[in-house]
Amino acid sequence: MASATDSTPMQQNKLFNRTRAQLAGWYAGVMGLILSVSGLVAYEMLAYTHWQAVEQELKSISGTLHDTLEPKLQRPNQLEPVVKQVLPGLCVVGTSCSQDTQSRHVLGIVQTGHYYVRFFDQSGQMLAQLSSPPPGLPPPTTQEGWQTIRDHNGSRYRQVTLLLKTATGGPWSYMQIGRSLQEFDDHLATLRLLLAVGLPLSMLMVGGASWWLAGLAMQPVFHSYAQIQQFTADAAHELRTPIAAIRATVEAVLDTDSLSSEEVQETLSAIARQNHRLAALVQDLLLLSRMDQKKSVDRHQSCCLNDLISDLVESLSVLEIAAPIQLTAQIRANEPLYVTGDENQLSRLIANLIVNALQYTPNGGIVTVTLEQADTHALIHIQDTGIGIASEHQLRIFERFYRVSGDRSRQTGGAGLGLAIAKAIVEAHQGSLKVQSELGNGSRFTICLPLE
Repeated sequence: MASATDSTPMQQNKLFNRTRAQLAGWYAGVMGLILSVSGLVAYEMLAYTHWQAVEQELKSISGTLHDTLEPKLQRPNQLEPVVKQVLPGLCVVGTSCSQDTQSRHVLGIVQTGHYYVRFFDQSGQMLAQLSSPPPGLPPPTTQEGWQTIRDHNGSRYRQVTLLLKTATGGPWSYMQIGRSLQEFDDHLATLRLLLAVGLPLSMLMVGGASWWLAGLAMQPVFHSYAQIQQFTADAAHELRTPIAAIRATVEAVLDTDSLSSEEVQETLSAIARQNHRLAALVQDLLLLSRMDQKKSVDRHQSCCLNDLISDLVESLSVLEIAAPIQLTAQIRANEPLYVTGDENQLSRLIANLIVNALQYTPNGGIVTVTLEQADTHALIHIQDTGIGIASEHQLRIFERFYRVSGDRSRQTGGAGLGLAIAKAIVEAHQGSLKVQSELGNGSRFTICLPLE
């Protein structure tokens, strides 16, 4: 029996952790997909932006050189002096040139360290060049337009080839302007490294956050599941008690050969008492179930609280438990107070609290029911001089089947549903129920209901 009992929390924990892991996995998967797509989009946008900047720079330089040189060119395939003036440090093929060109600028715009300029005739023969191109580049081509090429080392270059014309409109020669893409490729490599390192780290953080958030999300579910299990266990326990009593009585009768009429009467009376207790418990459970589903009252009628309280106090005063206790009513309202709701449920609400006060008030004590008005609400106070409720129990006394003192409740026949029903009824009428109590100094329950 002990092993079966101990396995239940473990099974609950496995179910909770399995569901939590599934939620965390789905959340982490979705977030991982979002982060991956976002990282890829960001990478592509940055790469595109950087590439456009490179091409725009090349376009600007090539366009400036083209517009500067072309109006001054006269003889085809011949370098004009104006070309050397515009491009200081230009090295003509067949002559010795200084290699100190790294600090020069093209038209004062950009350094030639990243750029190269080549002039070649219409047959593809090199005429001159600025800033010696890296070794291993393909030979010049007379094909105009943009190209991306690689040298023997695999380094990439972006270049544009333009046909220059003379001042008379005839073809002069070709000009090719290019630049290294090493900076661009290094920038993309850095981005890829950041994504390769950042995405796994982000996923680890997302995984941890997913597990934590899934735990938070599962707490109310697990708490509700535990409450349902506890409610089922408590209900089964309460139902088992009268059923066991009826079964024991019936078995005792079956084992007896003959019964006198008096014994038969006592047996039937015992079965009737347990049957009444069983029926009352089932009725209370059905009432709570219906109120949980509807969350509001069915009948809306005008109910006079003055008459309701007076009738309840008068009828409950004749009960056996009220015989040694002084039960009084105090109506402090100047005029009748009316609320809208179900009169039977309101009567059950107040009766439950009065009976509860009578049960926990010793002989010679006082239970006072007070009705008063506070602005647009009616206040009903049920004050007793009973044993009181400790502070650690006051937050749980409205839970179903919860007992402050199990032995005392069983002596009075309570199942721990009275206060739960009272709270359900008052909430269905858009009101509130509060308790003020001190151990050994009695309790005070206050019902607040909106007036018509």
